[in-house]
Amino acid sequence: MIKIQDSWNTIKEKIAEEYELSDISYSTWIEPLLLGPVTDDTVVILIPSDQSHALNYINKKYKEYFRVTISEMYNRKFDIEFKLEKDQDSKNVLKIGNDPIYNLNYETANLNPKYKFNTFVVGGSNNFAYSASLAVAESPGEIYNPLFLYGGAGLGKTHLMHSIGHFILENKPDTKILYVTSEAFTIEVIEAVRKGDAGLQAGLQKKLRDKYRSVDVLILDDVQFIIGKEATQQEFFNTFNALYGANKQIILSSDKPPKEMETLEERLKSRFECGLIADIQPPDYETRMAILSKKAESIDGEIDEEVFKYIATNIKSNIRELEGAFNKIVAFSKLNKVDITIENAEEALKDIIYPDKPVELTPSYILNTVCEEYMVSTEDVSGKKRNAELVEPRQIVMYLCRELTDTSLADIGKLLGKKDHTTVMHGIKTIEKKMSENEDIERKVKGLKRKLTENI
Repeated sequence: MIKIQDSWNTIKEKIAEEYELSDISYSTWIEPLLLGPVTDDTVVILIPSDQSHALNYINKKYKEYFRVTISEMYNRKFDIEFKLEKDQDSKNVLKIGNDPIYNLNYETANLNPKYKFNTFVVGGSNNFAYSASLAVAESPGEIYNPLFLYGGAGLGKTHLMHSIGHFILENKPDTKILYVTSEAFTIEVIEAVRKGDAGLQAGLQKKLRDKYRSVDVLILDDVQFIIGKEATQQEFFNTFNALYGANKQIILSSDKPPKEMETLEERLKSRFECGLIADIQPPDYETRMAILSKKAESIDGEIDEEVFKYIATNIKSNIRELEGAFNKIVAFSKLNKVDITIENAEEALKDIIYPDKPVELTPSYILNTVCEEYMVSTEDVSGKKRNAELVEPRQIVMYLCRELTDTSLADIGKLLGKKDHTTVMHGIKTIEKKMSENEDIERKVKGLKRKLTENI
């Protein structure tokens, strides 16, 4: 019997070499793969359970690579079957332990040189979005189009979007990429449609359309800011259709998923939802520690791990604030010519991090936290309004109050506009049902729960 397990690492390395896979692609998709059962004509390859979302992508992208490589190495035809590790009997599993190219396209792409995949720290809160972004970077226009990333400020959406652009240009230098913020796009639209000389206006409109509809990859950041701007929405709708129809890649980011953009035109909402939607949650403690360790690589000298623990324990909301705290400690050290110790870190951050004060997990605190996440006012959520954008956060408050506190249904109802206990119970059951049917809702509620309990 052929013992493919003896050459499993060699097979994976050979694929990386012959198909010229980048280090990132290899370490993300190929290296973690495990060898499953091997029969006379079929090799089963197992995908780790934490990459279950990538099963279809890996099957489509890499199946032929493995089929050809293994068949050639053993001089017989094999078929390849990918399965999830969790679906396979564990006894059958064998576990064995570029500089960018600068050209004109780089100049016009508007990419931040600091934002690349190799500087992005991957953790449980962002792994799905990272994997989806890398998949798009490897096969722009072929999979996950459009890619829609959403999450709060400072969590890494922009970093991933720029990383996709850099990866594509490093591997396909002729690709025409354009990164733009919604604000910049809106300004250009206003300039093109403002009243004035008809000939000049027509020329500006043509220039605008040529710029945005001739690219291979369009990256639009903070798409929520075009909502309510009629001319901008119309121009983007037409641009989206032109690019999508030509199989060009579209990448969007927002602070919330399309379905929660209540005033967004339905025709745009449906287009945003036709690709892949991936959220990014606030980083957990382990990811925060990894981010700080990565930042420390850029400075000289050793830093006590207690400093990292101090920052990671007290700064939890987003990566931007985490890095800002670290930078402030480094600046304090340089200006005062002192070492980076826990004592000096506490002094540097005394106006950011206050002495430990236990947070009482009350219904009001839960209400404030949920409203902050959904960017709605506590007055509206706890009032009588029944606007669509208030229903979900209100029901999540009901659910979390019941889950995390001993508050009675009657008291939860009083907090939320004097609702009776049957209304509260209905809201809780509604969220439980949504969580079982909708992964986005489940991730959001779990993220809020984690955020609330971490601060206790």
